Amino acid sequence: MRRKLAAGLVIGAVVLGLGVVRAMSADAAAVPAYHPTRLKNVADAQQLIVVTGASRSSSYATAYTYQLGADGKTWTAKYGAMKARVGYNGWAWASERVQDTGTTPMGTFRITMAFGLKANPGTKVKYTRADGNDYWTGDNKDAKTYNMFQPTLSSKRTWRKGEAERLASYPTQYEYAAVVDFNRPAASSVKWDAARSQFVTSKPANTKRGSAIFLHINGKGSTGGCVSLARADLLKVLKWLDPARKPRIVMATAADIGKA
Repeated sequence: MRRKLAAGLVIGAVVLGLGVVRAMSADAAAVPAYHPTRLKNVADAQQLIVVTGASRSSSYATAYTYQLGADGKTWTAKYGAMKARVGYNGWAWASERVQDTGTTPMGTFRITMAFGLKANPGTKVKYTRADGNDYWTGDNKDAKTYNMFQPTLSSKRTWRKGEAERLASYPTQYEYAAVVDFNRPAASSVKWDAARSQFVTSKPANTKRGSAIFLHINGKGSTGGCVSLARADLLKVLKWLDPARKPRIVMATAADIGKA
């Protein structure tokens, strides 16, 4: 009788244990791969925008927003899922991306500035209002001005106009935009060259990787490598971003997001 009872207790304990394991597995499965607790490079960020797509060849994606609670441990969603578009050729790892390939760089990046053709909509991030004289450079033959905002078209400039984006040429997309800190020179290395009326850097970015990666308003379809959102969604995100909370954006496919 005692042996049977002991055996029953053992079997019951095993069954109970399996139930606990299954419950734990179910709980783990309930946390999506794009949740902040499953991301590798969150660092000290307290605000996260996570953009993830179904495959590396797709230009369709979904954006999520999360904020860290006062306890420093709990992440909660700020807004609901937002439809997004990415590069017309899908995705590529940031370290492998090539300029002008129409791919969105996969990785985790800071967001430290924003700009737009209209006045600041209420973001706390450093904001620059752009006009018809403003460009974003991408001249890979002029590393010292590569991937930077340039506020003039001086005849003494060293970068080529044909290798830069005139921001006013995109009145819909660049009505408002946040700059993704992909392949950009460190802010501390940038200074104003008054003689040539341009910003220059002493520590150039990689001129093969590409420039001008933004989070901006949707155009008619896919992008050249940026992430785009509906206008209302982008405005919500911009107004929410706070540099004191060290915002970052994580971008990758569903299969790669855990490594971004």
